[in-house]
Amino acid sequence: MEDLPTDIATFVDTHLVDRHNSNAVKWDGLKEEFGRADLLPMWIADTEFKAPQAVLDALTARVKEGTFGYSIRPQSYYEAFINWQKERHGITVEPEWMRFGVGVVKSLYAMVNWLTEPGDPVLIMQPVYYPFMNAINDLGRKVVSVDLQLTADGWRMDFDQLEKALAANEIKAMILCSPHNPVGRIWTRDELEQLFAITSRYDVTVVSDEIHGDLEVSGPKFTSALQVAEGKARKKLVVLNAPSKTFNLAALLNSHIIIPDQALRTSYDAFIKQLHPVDTSLMGQVAGEAAYRHGAAWLDQVLQVVRYNYRQLQAGLAAAAPQATLADLQGTYLAYVDIGAYVAPSQIKDFVEGVCGLAVDYGAWFSPQTATYIRLNLATDPKLVAEAIKRLTKHLAQQPQR
Repeated sequence: MEDLPTDIATFVDTHLVDRHNSNAVKWDGLKEEFGRADLLPMWIADTEFKAPQAVLDALTARVKEGTFGYSIRPQSYYEAFINWQKERHGITVEPEWMRFGVGVVKSLYAMVNWLTEPGDPVLIMQPVYYPFMNAINDLGRKVVSVDLQLTADGWRMDFDQLEKALAANEIKAMILCSPHNPVGRIWTRDELEQLFAITSRYDVTVVSDEIHGDLEVSGPKFTSALQVAEGKARKKLVVLNAPSKTFNLAALLNSHIIIPDQALRTSYDAFIKQLHPVDTSLMGQVAGEAAYRHGAAWLDQVLQVVRYNYRQLQAGLAAAAPQATLADLQGTYLAYVDIGAYVAPSQIKDFVEGVCGLAVDYGAWFSPQTATYIRLNLATDPKLVAEAIKRLTKHLAQQPQR
């Protein structure tokens, strides 16, 4: 195995937190989700690293003020976020495009409610983050999936099937995952252009979930839908993102809804007014602003940890279980591994939990077509990842190939 580089080791030593008994879902929610508390937690997309020091300082300073009454979102927050998007990704966002929520998943539910009616089909591309399906089903809509295709070059959109699905169904809305969770793709500009060329022909509103957009691990640079959708497609575009995944701030309840078209914003405002939502979290905005202003170096270090952990997973599987396949991790910090060459779909849970002692997100949660996959969180302690790799590869090597 590759030695841990000094700079990564230093970052881990100074930022790693023991989250046992902290009410963290990833650690203290094991028994509720898996029925036992002794599993090694490789699930849930958050990290064991302290937030950037500037975030901790800003929160501490705000707490010292001692008052927590009703608050507004300051202009400085808009400036911090807009500058981050421009400097980090070359994305232009105007302040008037921005609306707010308490989390991207909550906003997904709002989008489905706003853009469709009960019984309507909503298009997604499985395997995909399971709250997409939950939002559609919970609100009485119908899932239409144009499944991603696994090719020799990795996971790809199926544009022919997309066109057929839109032609065959009266689809008003599509939810795009970009970068894609769980397969780790960063969609290229060419792919996004093809997508919007098709959706605009069928008058489909695209909701682009870009919460992982800052998590560039390898491959192409992240391209936002805001940089691609033009003309009719831009009039039918909503982008969702947040500082939560980037800076490990999920519990602070702060996310963005970006709608570049004025008419679509007016429609959204009329809809959301009926729900009278809480769309400003005081501590969330304080933390988010500090992170966007001062968190770049911290994020770069976290991504170095993810890249190192991914290389260790690649090497471990290649040496001990070469028939297991690992999705190319371009974006997100989540590795998608197919162990179906060694373990039957019906045995995955028993093998992963009972034999390996791991807690993972199961591929079946993302699509029935990926029932032999597991998703592993790599934004954590390299020692924890090394132990997970050791357990997984040891027991895969002992399995007869199917």
